[in-house]
Amino acid sequence: MVIWLVFLIVWLFVILVIRLLISIRMLLLINKPLGLSSFDIIRILRRTKGIRKIGHAGTLDPLATGLMILATDQDTKKLTQLTGLDKTYECEVEFGKRSTSGDADGVITQGVLRDVSHDEFEKTLKNFVGEIEQRPPQTSAIKIGGKRAYALAREGIKVEMPTRIVRVDSIEILEWAWPRLRLRIACGKGTYIRSIAIDLGEAFGTGAYLTGLTRTAIGEFLLENAEELPEEEVAKFTGRFGGSNKL
Repeated sequence: MVIWLVFLIVWLFVILVIRLLISIRMLLLINKPLGLSSFDIIRILRRTKGIRKIGHAGTLDPLATGLMILATDQDTKKLTQLTGLDKTYECEVEFGKRSTSGDADGVITQGVLRDVSHDEFEKTLKNFVGEIEQRPPQTSAIKIGGKRAYALAREGIKVEMPTRIVRVDSIEILEWAWPRLRLRIACGKGTYIRSIAIDLGEAFGTGAYLTGLTRTAIGEFLLENAEELPEEEVAKFTGRFGGSNKL
């Protein structure tokens, strides 16, 4: 009886592993270039792969680069299982300036530039790790009164964005060249990296905004395994060949 039970457990485990491997093989890992929207990526894949039904497991802003997970046809149903996976980003933040959007797409104004030591910065970072309260930028896709926040912002309508609790697992300094820093941030679903940049600027009284963002991982899926899009297809949307994927 025990032997049969062990056999059954092993058999079920093998079936689950096989299904997982099959589902992973059916996913598309794409390195999104700078300047393209997430729907631009879908348009390119429809044309190059001849497939009409394509979905993704999470968007990236046009000014962001890096990993997107997509699937085609019936496999788009699997994407709902991936939307809640943890994510890892590498970003550049400039202190001493502010942006109306929190990134390079907004109107940039001068903040207050002061000296901040590496030790002071590291100590302050501890307040941004764990479960933290965060206010999304108004240029986000969150709905306010049934309308996207970014649409309201384009109409010049200012709204008070509701705060939310998000989870930040770690923030690591990759490059220190104050007032410009390069960070690696590992976080849970719904975390806005732009908001972290803005809040860091407020914490130091300097102002800050995001100058570059790359998503390097979604769960166990890594950017290094992602497919590059054909340069000639990217050029149709950006007006030039290629596009820097570096921060």
